[in-house]
Amino acid sequence: MLDGFGERRIATGEAELYVRIGGAGPPLVCLHGYPQSHLTWRKVAPALAERYTVVLPDLRGYGASEIVPSDEAHVAYSKRTMARDVVALMSALGWERFFLAGHDRGARVAYRLALDSPERVAALATLDIIPTLETWEAIDYRRAYNAYHWQFLAQPAPLPERLIGSDPEWYCRQQIGAWFEDHGAADEAALEAYCRAFARPGAVHAACEDYRAGYTCDLEADRADREAGARIDMPLLALWGAGADGRRNAHFPAVWERWARDLTLQGLRCGHFLMEELPGETSAALRAFFDRYA
Repeated sequence: MLDGFGERRIATGEAELYVRIGGAGPPLVCLHGYPQSHLTWRKVAPALAERYTVVLPDLRGYGASEIVPSDEAHVAYSKRTMARDVVALMSALGWERFFLAGHDRGARVAYRLALDSPERVAALATLDIIPTLETWEAIDYRRAYNAYHWQFLAQPAPLPERLIGSDPEWYCRQQIGAWFEDHGAADEAALEAYCRAFARPGAVHAACEDYRAGYTCDLEADRADREAGARIDMPLLALWGAGADGRRNAHFPAVWERWARDLTLQGLRCGHFLMEELPGETSAALRAFFDRYA
């Protein structure tokens, strides 16, 4: 997977990140989500690399990146801290300004980076999320049922760690499978790689800390920005998986209009994993967007 992409390990000062790099041209960082790794971009990155230098890191605690110690306030796995990792990574690679795309948890890191360090981001794409504060506020009984993991993983340690730890590879496989609309898009080699990384000692705890941060310090950061009237200044593309029948189109536009000044909206008829279910349409949407500003 990802032939032609080099491999590096880069110390950011707070964590050592595993990263794949390929292509040539302006730098484009692509961040993955839970419970995956950089490999979620494997079907899209080669097309992006025809025009951009594509940088695919594993977030701290995920994939092959360092699992850093946690803390009582969950700051070590906050999106603000993960965003600093990305800034330091790109500085180490020689780029002070870059394009940025993120899916799932990676999109939360991406918009936090854009809010905290707007001078570093030329344009931003978020895939299948709305901001964390808005997500929590929108959870009713239907969403709570379908997104139970938000509440479960945020429970105090060691409850989720003990339960998932009995068979982490099974849990990882089951969780990813539940979010695909096109189950044929979930190829076995990638699934095995995700589950193997998720079963590393400490990886389940790191993922739980990611979600605990999402219930505490990430929420506080979003609330502070919203109360201050802060908005994302650079061009933003909000992509989402609308479902085969377009049923998920309703709330994404209205939410992102409150957070962004220069907004492009597009729903794709697929499930949560846009890059794996509709790689051609996803890469075309990302290319068309970033090419405007390259």
